[in-house]
Amino acid sequence: MNLNSKSISKSIKTEALRLGFSSCGIAKAEFLEEEATRLEQWLENDYQGKMHYMENHFEKRLDPTKLVPEAKSVISLQYNYFPSELQRSDSYQISKYAYGEDYHHIIKDKLYQLFQFIKDNIGEINGRVFVDSAPVMERTWAKKSGLGWIGKHSLLISKQKGSFFFLAEIILDLKLEYDQEFKTDHCGNCTSCIDACPTEAILPNSTIDGSKCISYFTIELKDEIPSSVKGKFEDWMFGCDICQDVCPWNRFSVAHLEPKFNPQADLLNMSKKDWEEITEDAFKKVFKKSAVKRTNYKGLRRNISFLK
Repeated sequence: MNLNSKSISKSIKTEALRLGFSSCGIAKAEFLEEEATRLEQWLENDYQGKMHYMENHFEKRLDPTKLVPEAKSVISLQYNYFPSELQRSDSYQISKYAYGEDYHHIIKDKLYQLFQFIKDNIGEINGRVFVDSAPVMERTWAKKSGLGWIGKHSLLISKQKGSFFFLAEIILDLKLEYDQEFKTDHCGNCTSCIDACPTEAILPNSTIDGSKCISYFTIELKDEIPSSVKGKFEDWMFGCDICQDVCPWNRFSVAHLEPKFNPQADLLNMSKKDWEEITEDAFKKVFKKSAVKRTNYKGLRRNISFLK
């Protein structure tokens, strides 16, 4: 590794922190051989449910050079979204990541700034930025970049920060200094997330049966929610944070510093009755730029009716 690559890698990490990312790691862009078998088995077991997009782009998910020709490096980044205030506990709940504005736009803008910083310092390079919007195995790359380990709930966990953060990547055709993969599993014998999951979606070996997850039912599934899970959602109307809320490592979570992730006051204070009576205009106001719009007004009404 020459000094140039080392200094460039250090400057990228410094700039990432300046832009608001909480961590940055770099891995060598290579075929994810171990993940190929796991992904194939996961799909064969129909754990994707009706998320048919998961069946597409198999090779792209495993090989970064299919996304960026001659890719050399994968830069992985974490962006904290843990809120300083929560919804009232006696209300229908939405996942904390959706409290404020849609994270895709906010983080992608910062990724473009970081990518431009690299080009300004290196010259013309090829690359792409990703925020949960393409077939990238983000948790695997974050682990390979040394940012944490994959917990039993299948999410990346950091010893210092817990798991309430978004993951994002820049794949580029520039050789950098690579971090050591995080190989220690600090979950140990803890089964808090498995025990707490009301729909038994968390399986052994850090595997999620996506077709049983509350987030799947309340966001991804466009059909009627099956009666077999009636009474098992514990008031979650959009997404679910149960497995993260019970994780001991999240006692280290600290409030984010991103103003755009702050919710409208209306959202935190709404009661169950308020949600049950919400109009389409009120929905558009509360979730003006939110990821909750993904389920749309009719979808949220469906979820609330299912919880009643």
